Amino acid sequence: MTDRVDTHTAGFAGTTAAIAAHPENLSDLLARLARSRDGKVTIRDIAIALQDRSFGAFLLVFALPNLVPLPPGATFVLGLPLVFIAWQMFASAQGRVYFPRRIGDYGVEAGTFQLVVDRLVPWLRKAEKLVVPRFWFLESRAAERVIGFLALVLAVVIFLPIPLGNWPPAVALAIIGFTHSQRDGLGVTLGCLLGVVSLLVAGFVVYTACAVFMLVV
Repeated sequence: MTDRVDTHTAGFAGTTAAIAAHPENLSDLLARLARSRDGKVTIRDIAIALQDRSFGAFLLVFALPNLVPLPPGATFVLGLPLVFIAWQMFASAQGRVYFPRRIGDYGVEAGTFQLVVDRLVPWLRKAEKLVVPRFWFLESRAAERVIGFLALVLAVVIFLPIPLGNWPPAVALAIIGFTHSQRDGLGVTLGCLLGVVSLLVAGFVVYTACAVFMLVV
């Protein structure tokens, strides 16, 4: 189903495409989106504004809740959006995240969105001093699919109830997501390396748990 794009969003997306070679910081992009809207800001509006940076931005958004202590079973809920985003990054033919109409139409009033952006931007700008556009190697969709596959595996691990095995993959996905949205190839590479290490740790945890279970039984 074709997304409905209004003139404000289309103009914003066109401006973003024009500066693709030197993308603006995520904090500036969100601040500009907040200023350009006078009605409800939907999830679809944000995805369209981010364009091919939406994969990384939404990975970051959905990875962050998994970095705080959660009750047992919470990863079943918080891990699903990560699986959804990572699967699209790996398998989708589109260059950005696609949301079903019901989810994409969900949004908040412009004033509320502005308040959220005002609180978020100072933190983002501190992080953006370290994460800058460099060594970008994901120009092709095929290259991005490789990162998407790793992100999907990490998201599945987060979704599974592995004791102490969810936090490292969530950290890796948060790094991959943020650096991807900033076009930082070095950061994406470091995030991927951390992701591979986190998978090894998760595998060791599962192996140890199984070995202990077999000894007890």
